[in-house]
Amino acid sequence: MNDTLNPIPPDEPPAQPPPADAGGTPPVTAPQDQDFAALLDHYDQAEVRDGEVVPGRILKIEKDWVLVDIGYKSEGRIPIHEFQDAEGNLTVKEGDETSVYVESRENAEGLLELSKEKAEKLKIWDEIAAAHKRDGVVEGTVLSRVKGGLTVDIGVRAFLPGSQIDLRPARDLDRYLGQTYRFKVIKFNRRRGNIVLSRRMLLEKEREELKSRTLATLQVGQVLEGTVMNITEYGAFVDLGGIDGLLHITDMSWGRINHPSEMVRVGDRVKVKVLKFDPATERVSLGMKQTGEDPWLRAEERYHVDDRIRGRVVSLADYGAFVELEPGVEGLIHVSEMSWTKKVKHPSKVLNVGDEVEAVVLQVDARNKRIALGLKQTEINPWQLLAEKYPVGTRVRGRVRSITSFGVFVGIEEGIDGLVHLQDISWSRKAKNPAEMFQKGDEVEAVVLHIDPDKERFALGIKQLQEDPWERVHERYPIGSIVKGKVTKILDFGAIIELEDEVEGLVHVSEIRPEKVESVGKVLKAGEEVTAMVINLIPEDRKLGLSIRRYLEAEESGDYAEYLKTQHVAPTTIGDLIREKIDVSSLPKGPADRKDREAPEPAAEAEAEAPEAEAAPEAPATKAPARKTSTRKTSARKAAPAEAEAPGASEAPAEAEAPDSSEAPADAPAATEPTPEG
Repeated sequence: MNDTLNPIPPDEPPAQPPPADAGGTPPVTAPQDQDFAALLDHYDQAEVRDGEVVPGRILKIEKDWVLVDIGYKSEGRIPIHEFQDAEGNLTVKEGDETSVYVESRENAEGLLELSKEKAEKLKIWDEIAAAHKRDGVVEGTVLSRVKGGLTVDIGVRAFLPGSQIDLRPARDLDRYLGQTYRFKVIKFNRRRGNIVLSRRMLLEKEREELKSRTLATLQVGQVLEGTVMNITEYGAFVDLGGIDGLLHITDMSWGRINHPSEMVRVGDRVKVKVLKFDPATERVSLGMKQTGEDPWLRAEERYHVDDRIRGRVVSLADYGAFVELEPGVEGLIHVSEMSWTKKVKHPSKVLNVGDEVEAVVLQVDARNKRIALGLKQTEINPWQLLAEKYPVGTRVRGRVRSITSFGVFVGIEEGIDGLVHLQDISWSRKAKNPAEMFQKGDEVEAVVLHIDPDKERFALGIKQLQEDPWERVHERYPIGSIVKGKVTKILDFGAIIELEDEVEGLVHVSEIRPEKVESVGKVLKAGEEVTAMVINLIPEDRKLGLSIRRYLEAEESGDYAEYLKTQHVAPTTIGDLIREKIDVSSLPKGPADRKDREAPEPAAEAEAEAPEAEAAPEAPATKAPARKTSTRKTSARKAAPAEAEAPGASEAPAEAEAPDSSEAPADAPAATEPTPEG
């Protein structure tokens, strides 16, 4: 860069005549001396000046020097290395013509000093100056990196700024080292030896020419080859020839890729298809996957239900794992299809990205590009073995693993829980909250009720460990028997009485007192011990009707056996009264009616066993007690029609029940038919 050569020096002044002597008389010379001096002066005035490039001829090649004749009074010497190439070989021979630079006609030793290298450099400078003047192009080789750009050898050293290296800012300058390119001289200063080059200006000019030709032939659907110029997070820009198109990441492959660099690199030659082209904005959308067939078009031919396939896990989501079966075709293993027995909360507990897995095809939907896979289906379903291992009626033991509002889950085996439904905890209907009866970790014993391998449901029962007390209730509590119990619940139309052995009965409001009861809560209290008479019993429906009123009347009559006989003839149960919907007009209203009832017709008594018949039984002793009893019963029966809309003892509806155990899933209660209480 600093090999600055001086321009042609100014002309030397003309030779001065010899000075005169002291007396002013010029010196006298011989005629021969005058001729020789004239010849010498003429030779000295030949066209040879310092700083010029002149032609010469090689006279002799010595060990270290090359003698060159330029037509001067003496020969010049040039170091031999200036005539050698990079390998040290001579590039000239004696007699060859060459150009040399005159450094000095007489150096300190009085010799002519010449230079071959400087002559070549001056020639190059002239060529560079001419190229800069006519907007020409020079060729050079990149030598090294310097601050802000590169050093280029174009015969002399020149500077190539980083912004002028390529069309886009170059990040890796090392890849240009040693490369030969064409450049444009954008700055030239011979005096300072400063030359600035640009490659970008030439590329832009070439690009404009290519762009015009490309736009003239570019069409949608056309398949072209291009060069990847730049890569971003969302895709890559491909040079189609003077114009760049965007190859979006979603159009690179039919399969899943996380970054465009997985498919292409800068400088790659790729085959793309023109998807969109807007001549106005010169925007081009490209696709690389569209150059091949969509693999989903033949997915149904290659993958069938129950096929065992292998693939690689490419992605995990909260709901499952995506497995690549082939480039562009992925299947989903849902978390529910990963294990028969374990409840997988996240697929990362079972699989990792990159794992090679074997799965079973569960469903193929090529139209929506979906394939459902199952991982657990590659193993034996333990639920299929449960029915053989635990037949219905088998007693099992396990620990409570979880408690819900509809039942208790008991661990039977690793990953297999059985459900004890709320209605299978106790024969009694009072169990409403399992958390009040069990704690997590409690060991319980139960009976296998039902196993459904397809729905993966295991129904257990605790109450089935004991005999159903209702199976012998007709023996223990026959109609007319006197029982004791405790009030467990107050209802608008009566009260629930708990007897022994988890058997409950209903006392209807009309059977609480002989007189009319306006409010059950004012007469009975929860937890109160009461004595009542069994007036109705339907074991198959688990209905037991009780009457405190009739028990009191039997005690008052004094003859309990006779009282039972009189009570047996009339259907006076609460359920019967409600079903028959007795009209108030059918009840006796005055003494005349009472007198008629004291002498009833046999036909009327046998006809329908109406409630009025009970009001006039034959008195065993005197008429006074009979009238008293009849009056009380009549008043009680008068109250019955007013309350006829309320359910009777035999028709009392049960409270809302929890779902049936055999139909309850692992995480939600199922429905069941309501069963009346008592």
